[in-house]
Amino acid sequence: MSYQIVAISNEKGTPDQAYSKLEMAAASPRANFAEMFKFEVPSLMVGTLDSLITLSDELGKTDSLVEAIVRKVEKTGHELSSYTGKKPELTVGGVPARRYIQQFAWDYAKYPNRRPLKELVSLISGGVSAIDEELKQLGTSFADKMASLADAKRKKGGNLMVVDLNDVLTSEIMRNIEVHDTEYLKTIFIAVPKGSEEDFTTKYEKLGSDIVGYGGPDWTVNPKELGTAVKYGNLVDRHGKRGSPVVPGSINLVKEDNESTLFTVTILKSMYEPGYYEGDEFIPGTKVDFEEAFVKACREKRYVVRQFEYNPNQASNTAMALEQLQVEVDGMRTGLTRWCKTHYGEAFVAWMHIKVIRVFVESVLRYGLPVDFTAVLYKAIKGKEEELTHALDKALGSEESHDMDDDGDEYHEFVLLKFEP
Repeated sequence: MSYQIVAISNEKGTPDQAYSKLEMAAASPRANFAEMFKFEVPSLMVGTLDSLITLSDELGKTDSLVEAIVRKVEKTGHELSSYTGKKPELTVGGVPARRYIQQFAWDYAKYPNRRPLKELVSLISGGVSAIDEELKQLGTSFADKMASLADAKRKKGGNLMVVDLNDVLTSEIMRNIEVHDTEYLKTIFIAVPKGSEEDFTTKYEKLGSDIVGYGGPDWTVNPKELGTAVKYGNLVDRHGKRGSPVVPGSINLVKEDNESTLFTVTILKSMYEPGYYEGDEFIPGTKVDFEEAFVKACREKRYVVRQFEYNPNQASNTAMALEQLQVEVDGMRTGLTRWCKTHYGEAFVAWMHIKVIRVFVESVLRYGLPVDFTAVLYKAIKGKEEELTHALDKALGSEESHDMDDDGDEYHEFVLLKFEP
């Protein structure tokens, strides 16, 4: 539905005469292009000509900014209603937006008409900006909570690469799995994509074949010294020979689904690198961790290492947590829907008041002082929007007045604001 606000000078006549002229131009049996409504423009403070010119330039931007926020609140309300399937009930002061427009009346209590125009515009735009900021915060919080719920559902219903293993590995399955987690040994759970199982089972003992240093004293030159401490500490090239941290023969098939298979292997978790002397100073030994490097080696093969600690009670805990997340999301959605219903009306009221101020400023700049003009609202008949504008140009100006000004905007010999609620 398209609306057009039009203002013309009374030309020393009465407002009723101007009103009749506007009605005959586009909302009469002979020129039936729209339905026409009286449009109240209050007596506002004029100020100086320079201030009006400056304000006129700013009002166009403010109008667009406020409309964008109205649209944002409206869009959020519609998106929220799509979850329930109910039609959104976004109203302005308890009535549909179109009825509010057609019955518009200035809110003198909220926006005092005797305040300077610049202050009035700042008051209106500031209130709408606060609505926009609050919507951003609420929208972000809701989106984060929705993402958490989606992630929880994905993990619960996903394949073995993403699902929470405590939800799928029962006590019967775990009873047959020997799990090591000591200072030097650890059992790792690895999800392997379908089609890669044979490659994994035949080559798992070589995963990360350059991670661990297995070198030691070389007794091959003099076998008689086998076992004696002929070389130790930094005299031994521990990394002269390297290999995988996987314990040979430690593989176990745990569970499989349509997309992946879960295995366990046991790895050498860490190793102590001995200390040594540098002159009279002893350099303490260090503990080298292999797990992170092994995880990286698996990732390069597209195997997914699942960080997992068995908890027989976690399956029920996960279900309760998922249910709680759903309750929180539903609560936030209800609250945000209620917020949209309230603040849509507030933003829309602000938008209409900005349009009224635009009409006032443009009319004063066009028709001069004293303030003497009449404004009406046209609701264009569907499909006749262009004909309405053309009829107004013909009746109130000239047929050639529907031109472009230097800024590329339409120029008419009367004040005209077009918008769609």
